[in-house]
Amino acid sequence: MAKIVVIGGTGLIGSKVVARLTEHGHEAVAASPNTGVNSLTGEGLAEALVGADAVVDVSNSPSFAPDDVLDFFTTSTRNLLAAEAEAGVAHHVALTIVGTNRPQNIPYFAAKVAQEKLIRDSGIGYSLVHATQFFEFVGSIADISTEGDVVTLPGALIQPIAAEDVASAVARAAAGKPVGDVEIAGPEAFGMDEFARRALAFRGDARTVVRDDTAPYYGAQIEERTLIPLDGAQIFDTTLEEWLPLNPPRQ
Repeated sequence: MAKIVVIGGTGLIGSKVVARLTEHGHEAVAASPNTGVNSLTGEGLAEALVGADAVVDVSNSPSFAPDDVLDFFTTSTRNLLAAEAEAGVAHHVALTIVGTNRPQNIPYFAAKVAQEKLIRDSGIGYSLVHATQFFEFVGSIADISTEGDVVTLPGALIQPIAAEDVASAVARAAAGKPVGDVEIAGPEAFGMDEFARRALAFRGDARTVVRDDTAPYYGAQIEERTLIPLDGAQIFDTTLEEWLPLNPPRQ
């Protein structure tokens, strides 16, 4: 079985990826600042990658400010790719976003586009797993769009996916051969306002959700179909209604 180093391996997705790979007999190494490996500074990378067959990058920027997020993804990715080339790693897997290949003006997406280009140009075999928005972020999406007791969101379509399913897709990619770009999504598409409305209603949240197609999504306006997958995407089964009872809001 393979040795697979998971950068961001103690986070929401990374910890689940490590568990999936371990269940299937791989040597999965959780690498993060908590374990002495920092892709942003390069600390511990060389040691962690010794003997690695693949590297999975599911790390995320601690700041979403445009300059900060761009610096994080480009610096971290350059450090990773250099360390992988030195160690002879044959497969780089990165979790990215559905919609980075479409016109949009979201700074976070621009940073992911820059990350993807570095990976494609590296000469290392790669798999880029483009995921739709996670169910797990519905609360934060509502919170940043709230004024008083009103949540204002656009009706742009969204096809969210459970973090467990994202982890399964990433682990599967890491255990296989490089495949280039793949898209993954949940089974249902609905407006972003409806996404929040369903979740808040189920959780007994009294806020009112209002649709306004000029409302921003993480600081930018988006088109109706920017965030949903193209034909040929891998579709996972978990629905929002199945996910909600198992995932109460964090206190």
